[in-house]
Amino acid sequence: MNMEFHPEASLEFHAAADFYESEVPGLGEGFIAEVERISALIEAHPAMGAPIDEVFRRAVLVRFPFSIIYSAENGKLWVIAVAHQRRRPGYWRRRADR
Repeated sequence: MNMEFHPEASLEFHAAADFYESEVPGLGEGFIAEVERISALIEAHPAMGAPIDEVFRRAVLVRFPFSIIYSAENGKLWVIAVAHQRRRPGYWRRRADR
C-alpha cells in the first residue's frame, strides 16, 4: 500500500523532530527513524493499529509519546496525524473531512 501524510500531519511530524533535535542532538533523528519504522510496519500490516473508530487506527511509537493516526481504505494508507499522546485528544478529527 502507498502511504500518504496529510499536510498538517507532515508539519507536526517535522515540528516534533525539530523539537527533539533542539533538546538533544541526534534525538530528532531517532524520532524520524521511529516514525519511519512504524510507518513501514503499517504499510506491511495495515490492520496492525488499534481501531479508534470505524475508519481510523492508532499505531503507538515505542520511544516517544506519539501515535500515528491513519486510515487504510481503497488500497491507500492516509496518515491524518502524528499525535502527541497527552495533548488535545481527537484534535485531528477535523482533518478527516478534507
